[in-house]
Amino acid sequence: MTAATSAAAQSALLTSAQAGRRAPKRVLPGFGLTLGYTLFYLSIIVLIPLSALIFKTFTLTWDQFWAAISSPRVVASYQLTFGASFFAALVNLVFGLLIAWVLVRYKFPGKKIVDALVDLPFALPTAVAGISLTALLAGNGWIGQILEPMGIQLAFKPAGIVIALIFIGLPFVVRTVQPVLEDAEKELEEAATCLGATRFQTFTKVILPSITPALLTGFAMAFARAVGEYGSVIFIAGNVPMVSEITPLIIIGKLEQYDYAGATATAVVMLVISFILLLVINALQAWQRRHAGAPA
Repeated sequence: MTAATSAAAQSALLTSAQAGRRAPKRVLPGFGLTLGYTLFYLSIIVLIPLSALIFKTFTLTWDQFWAAISSPRVVASYQLTFGASFFAALVNLVFGLLIAWVLVRYKFPGKKIVDALVDLPFALPTAVAGISLTALLAGNGWIGQILEPMGIQLAFKPAGIVIALIFIGLPFVVRTVQPVLEDAEKELEEAATCLGATRFQTFTKVILPSITPALLTGFAMAFARAVGEYGSVIFIAGNVPMVSEITPLIIIGKLEQYDYAGATATAVVMLVISFILLLVINALQAWQRRHAGAPA
């Protein structure tokens, strides 16, 4: 009887040990189901359209593909689109950091209003933003009627495109850098000051390394948004071929002419260039994190 009881106890202990070694239950139930739905919708929304874009391009011969993407009008649109987007993202990088710094480090009347105005480009439809900027910068607008007599024309020129892209991309940098500045350890700044560091040295050696990944992320988001922007640009660009015509407008024009293969060829080149630039930005961000000692 004692042996039977001992064997039963050992069996119970073995069963409980095996149960203890089982994988713990996940906090969120149904992980496999939700992951499946996520991959399914990702395929429908992203992968399948991009695959169709590439497969449609394959219907062209190499000569037709090269003729579609290398015409002077298309090349000029590439130069304007990527050049204006890159320059606008650089401007947003500087002014977005300044705005985030002011909102985090200073208290002043109307701070909540300024903080809310930063999100205005998110709330405004892109067409409304384009029309508003055109009304301001045109020759009879509030700003344009002052600048044009001095020989400065912003509307219907590449400069107007840059201004529109700055407007729609600024919140990305501000909202990316702002929480990082809020969580920054001020004790490190105080220690640097106590050790005799100047304000410039404190910013470049203590603050800037900690916010550089956020700056690069905001820059990448602003650049990606600017490259594909259409609604806020077409009104202020003037859409003059070889001067102020952006690549999305070229693609829309080819689609309206039922040149689907030419439109997809132009879009594929735009997609590849955007992917390469974003890959380089992410590689720089990962390198900076490794250099700073943080996990990439």
